[in-house]
Formats: sequence, C-alpha cells, structure tokens
Amino acid sequence: MRVALFLTCVNDTLYPDTGRAVVKLLTRLGVDVDFPMAQTCCGQAHYNTGYRHEAEPLARHFSDVFGEYEAIVTPSGSCGAMVRELYPRMGERARAEGRGDTLAATLAPVVPKTYELTEFMVDVLGVTDVGAYYPHKVTYHPTCHGLRGLGLGDRPRRLLQAVKGLELVELPGADECCGFGGTFALKNPDVSAAMGADKVRNAESTGAEVLCAADNSCLMHIGGTMTRLRTGMRPVHIAEILASTEEEPAV
Repeated sequence: MRVALFLTCVNDTLYPDTGRAVVKLLTRLGVDVDFPMAQTCCGQAHYNTGYRHEAEPLARHFSDVFGEYEAIVTPSGSCGAMVRELYPRMGERARAEGRGDTLAATLAPVVPKTYELTEFMVDVLGVTDVGAYYPHKVTYHPTCHGLRGLGLGDRPRRLLQAVKGLELVELPGADECCGFGGTFALKNPDVSAAMGADKVRNAESTGAEVLCAADNSCLMHIGGTMTRLRTGMRPVHIAEILASTEEEPAV
C-alpha cells in the first residue's frame, strides 16, 4: 500500500519527531510512506476563524497534492476532521451560494481516504499489536476532534493496551475538553487555562508518568499547563509510543 503522510503545520513546525515516528511505525508494518513536499495547511485555522472562502484554495491544493494516493494518514485528529467533516461542508456551501459543483467535485476524492493514524492502523491495516515497547505508566486523553468528530472510540486505547511494558491507567474526566480548541484558547484565554488546569490535575491524580494523546495541538496546551503547575508529567504523542521498540526505545 502506498500512502501519503499529511503531517500538518503544527507537527511540521514544532513536533517533527512525531512525523518521524509515524514513518518509522508504518514502515515497520510494511507500508510504503511518501511525504509530498508540496503539502501546506489544510485550511482549518482559516475556516474556524470565519475565513471560509480563504480556506478554499488550501483545500483545493490539498486535493491536488494528495489525490493520487491510496490513503492519506495524519497524526492529527483535528486536521483529519477538517478534511473528513468540513471539506464536504465547504463544497455544499459553495453549491448553495450558486458557485456550482466544482469545489465539491474537487474535494470529494480525498475525503473518504483520509485517516487519522490510529484508525488507519486498526481499520485499514487490521492491527492493534504493532510490536511496540514502552515501559512507562501512561494515561490517555481522547481529544475532542478524535472523540467527537472522527469517532475514534477505543482504537487508540486498544493500540496502547497491546504495547509491551506499558501500564495504561484511566484518566478521570477523559471525555472533557482540555481547553485548547485552536482559536478558542486565544479568544477565551482564562476559560481555556482553567480547563487545561482541570485536565492536568485529573492526569496527575492517576500517578502516570506520561499523558498520551493523538493530537499535538492539544498536547502543546496540556504540556504548557503541566510545566506551569510543575507536575513532572510529560505529554507524548501516541505515534512516538507506538514507534518505540526494545531495540530502539523512546526516551
């Protein structure tokens, strides 16, 4: 299978190790991974702040760059949800505004073959035990886009439960938002900070060394709160845990 890695802006700029982990993991599972150099922002930031028309050229470009691949895999639930949920809406709105079916037709091919990393492994590859080794106590935070937008359900947990040496502990209030929400954190900083503090206190109560999630934007927010509260916990993307092996362990 030939797939494309859609790394996303946040990961490309701030968390390149997550991208390396995805390539390492999928290659280990026998997947041929490409990284299209022409990829850019998917348009989520523009769309979420009300610049829908400005997001359309980015969506068209996404379809041009990724359209030829069998599957598009991203380590980001929020960007995955942008393609799967909001690209169809963009096409529908363009049609409703009398601009025809061109946008919808352009975006349609990439929508059904865009997968968040954990659903690609479980649903497409049919694996939950990826041969990982991570001897740490971990708690898992299901991010909002993954939980509510993509409906990832227990897929990430099933993958974590199969990791050798990993002790998975339940996170109280796991289904509550961490407070990031992209532009929400900028528009409502006090509320966002309070929600982040609640999430971190719940995580700290588990006694875990690591808080894991499938979206680095949320982990960035949670990790900053952990630092300010001096918890000693670490935020780690699930891809980096699943890529870790006894021969090449993650730190």
